[in-house]
Amino acid sequence: MTVASSPSPRFRINRHRWLAWIGSGLACLLSVIGLVLCWLQPSIQSPLKPGLDFTGGTQIQVVRSCGEGSQPQPCPALSPDAIRQQLLALRLPAPASEQPPNLSSAGIQVLDRGRSLVLRLPTLDSDQAKAVLEDLSRSIGPLKADGTSVDTIGPTLGSRLLQGSLISLLVSFAAIAAYISFRYSGVFAFLALVCLAHDVLLTCGLFAWLGLLRGIEVDSLFAVSLITVAGYSVTDTVVVFDRIREQRKALAHLPVTEQVDVAVDATLTRSLYTSLTTLLPLLALMFFGGSTLFWFSIALAFGIAVGSWSSIGIAPTLLPLMVRR
Repeated sequence: MTVASSPSPRFRINRHRWLAWIGSGLACLLSVIGLVLCWLQPSIQSPLKPGLDFTGGTQIQVVRSCGEGSQPQPCPALSPDAIRQQLLALRLPAPASEQPPNLSSAGIQVLDRGRSLVLRLPTLDSDQAKAVLEDLSRSIGPLKADGTSVDTIGPTLGSRLLQGSLISLLVSFAAIAAYISFRYSGVFAFLALVCLAHDVLLTCGLFAWLGLLRGIEVDSLFAVSLITVAGYSVTDTVVVFDRIREQRKALAHLPVTEQVDVAVDATLTRSLYTSLTTLLPLLALMFFGGSTLFWFSIALAFGIAVGSWSSIGIAPTLLPLMVRR
């Protein structure tokens, strides 16, 4: 009787599963701490610092005319605190029966070495926005007419965008769980949801700390990035699950940990190459996509990297434990 030879994987993930669990556990703990600190921050009071898309308000972006011509000179330095003090001293026009908006909570971001300025303000009408632009033109001008933009989002639309983003994320989680339960089993669906929660939590934790330390806000593009990360993560996890199912049939005489190690080793190169080729266009977006797409690209790149890790180091190492239980 011939005994089938057992394959010897080059990389045995279950030998290092405690390191994988400790690393992911510490990262999740840091993410939760960041979310809680954001919630306790008086100026934020939510797990993530919401942007204009969710809170509503007026965003004014201006570009200064300095730094151009045959002999360009650098723009004079801008201080966000000085701009904020200037806004507080500005008297905005308002109807007699209404109070003008309070600009004390204005968000100010200096970009491109002081050449451009982004202001996030409470909702302003056209006359009030014009007064702000005129005041900026006198203090930091002249300003380029084609570089000036004023965008206003009402609070009702902002709350609807936030609600729609949360519903979309929950629906995607439910659809993924239903598909994997039908295609594989309830255990695989549970592990896939664990990986999804892990990836989304770490991505949100990164932006919670960025909001605390650098004032980075999340907008509707961030919600899109979370849904994209969830889809990518489950795709990578399903590939590993499918190979594990094949190995459980072919290597039924081996323990579950051995079957998982063989399956992960067989898909490791593919997973790494897929992640790297996906990150290349995201790097191009970071460097050449402008400020609008920069943080969207950061969220996608970080989420995809974390999703690849969870598909290799989290779900496969938890599967033998779940099977024994």
